[in-house]
Amino acid sequence: MRARYGIPLGITAAGAAGLVYAAGFEARSFRLRRVTIPVLPAGMRPLRVLQVSDIHLVSGQRKKQRWLRSLAGLRPDFVINTGDNLSDPEGVPEVLDALGPLMEFPGAYVFGSNDYYGPKLRNPARYLIEKAQGRHGLNGNDPAANVIHNPWEDLRDGFDGAGWRNLTNTRDALKIEGVTIELTGLDDPHIKRDRYAEVAGGPSSTADFSMGVVHAPYLRALDSFTADGYPLVLAGHTHGGQL
Repeated sequence: MRARYGIPLGITAAGAAGLVYAAGFEARSFRLRRVTIPVLPAGMRPLRVLQVSDIHLVSGQRKKQRWLRSLAGLRPDFVINTGDNLSDPEGVPEVLDALGPLMEFPGAYVFGSNDYYGPKLRNPARYLIEKAQGRHGLNGNDPAANVIHNPWEDLRDGFDGAGWRNLTNTRDALKIEGVTIELTGLDDPHIKRDRYAEVAGGPSSTADFSMGVVHAPYLRALDSFTADGYPLVLAGHTHGGQL
């Protein structure tokens, strides 16, 4: 049996169950995963990189804020923020406060769609169906239509003021104890803001190590980074395979 518009009832039920799980458990289950990736050139000392992604902060989420502040105890060499910090237009001050201890470390960032636009309540299974039918973004072909615009400029200014590098369709580098880490970033492919042609060309010969950074791991972005020879790409957006 199928529901209207040819959507299987099983998918609809799974989507509803996913909403309940996401809202009731997943949103309060903050996770730290440790992964060792053997990509550094021979002889380079190990680097501890903390990737922070998909915070989706709503004002008043004190438990989440305390957990984020505690991450500074990991003492990373540098921090990469891969976007979707916001789920509330009023949340910028609390995001900056929660990430304040981490902004004492060198870092860089890209934004995700929810940094630019407020979220809309929807069945998460629709995202998969729309992808299969070739539609993208927050609202069909126009991701900026009929959505709340978040104050992302204030978030950007806070990160920049702390010295984090803005990787919006650009390259930059961090110097970590004499080691040059080149960072090549893209704006969010999920809302078609990525411009790989502006950063194409592959790793610089003057960097000790180069990596790509993007919010949504769309294949066009990953394939471009891979074709240019980047040994590591950090991305967010998938919430660890939550759906």
